Amino acid sequence: MNRTIKAILIVAIATITGCYYDSEERLYPVLYNPCSDTTVTFSKTVTTILQPCQGCHSNSNASNSGAGVKLQDYSDVMIVVSNGKLMGSVNHTSTYPMPKGGGKLPDCEIAQLQKWIDAGSPNN
Repeated sequence: MNRTIKAILIVAIATITGCYYDSEERLYPVLYNPCSDTTVTFSKTVTTILQPCQGCHSNSNASNSGAGVKLQDYSDVMIVVSNGKLMGSVNHTSTYPMPKGGGKLPDCEIAQLQKWIDAGSPNN
């Protein structure tokens, strides 16, 4: 095989294998399973799940890009929990599925939100 073809093959293989990415959850499902955790709290679990939503749903952005929905603190989140919009949006069963233009949250995160709501949505 001539040198040019060998060089092309090496670059192609390096490019393909060098771009591989997988999540810890998929690589180590036994070691990394946040759904196995029975403790779901607002301060640790719910805020972590909703943190990416802050780009549109923070107190400073909600009127511009978040349709007036704020998810910055407990009282903000309780408004959308009480009216059913939070779970309708994350389950993609409402008129406004979230995240906007994206896929559903992972099933684990949806289950954790529901577990917190079922526990009475404590401010813990």
